[in-house]
This record gives sequence, C-alpha cells and structure tokens, in this order.
Amino acid sequence: MTPSPRTSTLLAAATALALGLSSLAHAQQAPTVATPAATATALPEGVLRRDLARGVYEARYSQAANALFVASSEAAPDTKGGVIYRLDPLTLETRGQTHTDLRNFAIATDAKGETLYVTNSVERGLTAIDAVSGEVKGRLRFEDKASDGTYYGPRQVILDEASGTLYVGGVGAPGLIWVVDAATLTLRATIGDAGKWVTGLLLDPAAGRLYAANGDGEVLVIDTTTHAIQHRWTPGDGKEYLLLNLAHDPATHRLFVTDHSKGATVLVFDTRTGKVERSLPVGDSMGIALHPARKALYVTHRDQGTVSELDADSYAVRRTWTLPPNPNSLEIAPDGKALYVTVKAPFNKDYTASALESVVRIPLE
Repeated sequence: MTPSPRTSTLLAAATALALGLSSLAHAQQAPTVATPAATATALPEGVLRRDLARGVYEARYSQAANALFVASSEAAPDTKGGVIYRLDPLTLETRGQTHTDLRNFAIATDAKGETLYVTNSVERGLTAIDAVSGEVKGRLRFEDKASDGTYYGPRQVILDEASGTLYVGGVGAPGLIWVVDAATLTLRATIGDAGKWVTGLLLDPAAGRLYAANGDGEVLVIDTTTHAIQHRWTPGDGKEYLLLNLAHDPATHRLFVTDHSKGATVLVFDTRTGKVERSLPVGDSMGIALHPARKALYVTHRDQGTVSELDADSYAVRRTWTLPPNPNSLEIAPDGKALYVTVKAPFNKDYTASALESVVRIPLE
C-alpha cells in the first residue's frame, strides 16, 4: 500500500529530524538545480568532491564489487523511486546505477560486500540488492504504526553476520527496532519501548550487545540473544539531548555518541559503567567514525559545514575540512586509506533537496 501524501510528509519530516539531516528550519522555495557533475572536483590536499544527485544519504564500500555504493532518495519534484549509485572508490566516477522503485536512505553490507541492505524510510521498506549484479534480491515492508497513527520509518540498518540478523531502527514515538532474518528478509522479532525515534545502531559482537541511540537522549543496551533492553544510559546532567550516531572502541571500553541538539557535543560513555566520562566541546555533531590504526575519530558538523579529525586519545582536533553546506555520513575504506563523506543540502518546503548533494573522498595516507 502506498502511503498517503500526509503520511509521506510526516515520515519525511520525522526521518529528517531523526537523521539530523538538512535543516527544516531553513527550508526554502525550490531554486534552479545544476546538472550533476560527471567527474569529481579536485580540492586541496588530494580531496575529491563530486556533485552527484539530490537526495544523497549514506555511502558504503563493497570489497566484492570494488565500489563505493551511495544511496539516494532522488529528492526532486515529480520523481518516483531512488537510485543506488556505484562509484569508483578512487575517482568517484559513476560505474553503474540501480534504479529502485522505492527511495533509498541507509545502507549496510555483509563482510564481503556482496549484498547491500537498504532502508526505504518514507515507504517503510527494507530491500536487499546484489552488489555485483545490481539486482533486487528481496524486500520487507514494515506495517507497524506509531502512537499518532502514522507508519514508522526505517532509519539505520546494521547486520550481525554471525547470526544472520539485521537490526533496523524505527523512527516514530515510541521508537522500536525490527529484528530481521538477513537471508529471507522475514521479521523475527520487534523490540519495543525504545524511546522517541531510534536513530543510531551499533553492534558489539564480543559482548553480545546492540547499542541504540534515541531522541530521548538515551543509549539503549540490548542483549542480542534475548533482545531484551538491559540498560538505558543517559548523560545524567539534566540537559536535553537528541542522540544520533555511535562509534565504539572495544579496546578502551569507550562508546562515542553524537548529539545535534542543545548538547551539541560528542559524549564518551564507559561501556563498563554506562557513565559519561567526557563531553567533547566540538559543537553540533552528527556522523562519527573511529579509525583505530590512526587513533583518529572523525565527526561531521552539519551546522558548521565541516568534518573534523580528532586524536582518539587526547581528543585534540588534528584537522578540519570545510565541506558546506551540511556534511552528513561517514565511511572509512576497508584499507583505512580514505574517508568518504556525504554532503547534504537544505530541504525545500516540499522536502525535496534544494541543490545537488555530494560525495567527498578524503585521502588518509
């Protein structure tokens, strides 16, 4: 069943807020949009930036396909469906496209990068795509409704390869997490009472834990065997937080969580105690990725229009890249030699993208 215009609009708004993406407060009338660039623009220090499409969300590297896959909702007027772009990981040139009947948002892959698992947030779907052939292998449509009667929008998806399980966060109130069989795309279980909007997800396979961030300022600790919520960690300072994305350093028992609300920080939780040991004064924070070999923490700052590299031990800022208008998600290449960034543009009033959105490659050698 196709969502009504009202449902689609509400889902788009809720998804935008939960993702911490292009500002609704600065929504504008639709301007003239340039034609996508065929090649990337060279920036200082070997950085490449490619204006790709309207509606760019997450990027994932597939070793099996030797490609960077980018999910796009094709957020343009009178456009139905989305595209999965296959980019050359060195040049960002397009090597292929998979046109999908639903709009695409988040991506997860298996360890070899053979299968892409893509969320279709507005149309409440989860789609499996063969990374090599581009063929759609299967789909699941979620039927759960939030307390206001609207359908939940699937946001982030993460794969527990050992158990063949996909976890998908649902945007709505109260939030939920779907537990899905990765081979058959059938629903195994639903984890409810997950707070307002489930935003970020992160697995700790060694501890048998799933961490989930939410709009109530909580980090949920979930047992991956029983799917029971074991703990609800909060910053504990009485401030308002909308927690978004997570990164984990198991060697030092640190969980990094971004906030893009009044807190405007990166919180550092001790996973042994659930207590916040540091709040990093880096400003509004959204995407986050840890590079253990470089002892580096990468953070996107939407409002600042920048990406920062922090020393993962001292938290000192090593480098800052200016990538306006709204840096969004991060992906580190498997060999650790490149960082990929998606860059959003503000929404128009109808939730289409006001400009072409970009993919950036930052060399880390």
